[in-house]
Amino acid sequence: MSKSIDVDTKTFVRFWAVIVGLGIAFALILQAMGGIIIVLASIFFAIALHPLAKRIDNIDKRKERRGVSSITSVLLVVFSIIAIIIFVGPVVVNETSRFLATAPEQVNSFLSSEELKNIGDSIGIPDLREQVVASVKEATSGFISSFSAFTLNSIGTIGNILTATVLIIVLTILFMLQGPELMDKIWEMSSNKNKEASKVWRNIISRMANVIAKYVSGQLLVAILDGTVVAISILVLSIVFGFSANLAIPMGLVAAFFYLIPMFGPIISAALVTLLLLPNSIWGALTFLVFYIVYAQFENNLISPKIQGKGMSLPPLLILVAVTIGVYSFGLIGCVIAIPIAGCIKVFIEEYPNLKKFANN
Repeated sequence: MSKSIDVDTKTFVRFWAVIVGLGIAFALILQAMGGIIIVLASIFFAIALHPLAKRIDNIDKRKERRGVSSITSVLLVVFSIIAIIIFVGPVVVNETSRFLATAPEQVNSFLSSEELKNIGDSIGIPDLREQVVASVKEATSGFISSFSAFTLNSIGTIGNILTATVLIIVLTILFMLQGPELMDKIWEMSSNKNKEASKVWRNIISRMANVIAKYVSGQLLVAILDGTVVAISILVLSIVFGFSANLAIPMGLVAAFFYLIPMFGPIISAALVTLLLLPNSIWGALTFLVFYIVYAQFENNLISPKIQGKGMSLPPLLILVAVTIGVYSFGLIGCVIAIPIAGCIKVFIEEYPNLKKFANN
């Protein structure tokens, strides 16, 4: 038995107007996604740097200087990054030059050594030397083609990165300066309608901001730990394999800097440090790589989740689940935002009963 449903023209037009409006809004969001990411990143950094600005402001408690402390905290971070680059840059350039100059000779010496043949015989691969030679040739040809493509696209990419960086710095300072006043006005307007609900929302936003700040401080702590371990390991390896110990601190700074990029950062730093150690000692570089792979497993599965979970009251399992979902959903951006989003979701779940109570009223 069929039934007919009568829909008047006005309802039909409204329905399709909503669909078209949502489609246009979605298209505009996609078009402005780059700007939206810059704005969200600026808000993220403004919240993350708020504790540092507050500490700077507390140096002289006689008078609050929000503008000075906010600008100082942002510039302090920027100048710290620039100082690390200036300190590490010459070492990286020097070691890269040495690597390019000595790589053919060292690779040939390594491939023709009896040690490689003995290793192959001991693990049941008598033609290990030939396999390594073929792999090196294939990797070299692939690297040359990839490097050529990268060189063609690097100029535009660097320009975009510099523009985005300047915008983020400026917007971060503005959000730190004017953000609190803007939020106060929003809370004042909302409290006129429903004072209790406004109070609950204010508590939720405050707790979420605290989650982001604690996440950044925890990530920075683990990065410093990672850099320290790398520096100490290279110092020990320099004694064992007889190369310069001056590489320890710069390589530790490289590891700490790249660790601030979740998931991919340690991989980048491990590969870079290993390559920079190759001109000094092939076996030293390989030993470091093996050591760092083992240590990274220990750090990623025990140390980092424990520190992050303690800072945001999240269990290590939830930390690992959040990072896994973030990586496979949004890549690098997902890595950065996964853990604080998990913390913010936890805050919202905890406060949901209070929101539901006001919604029912």
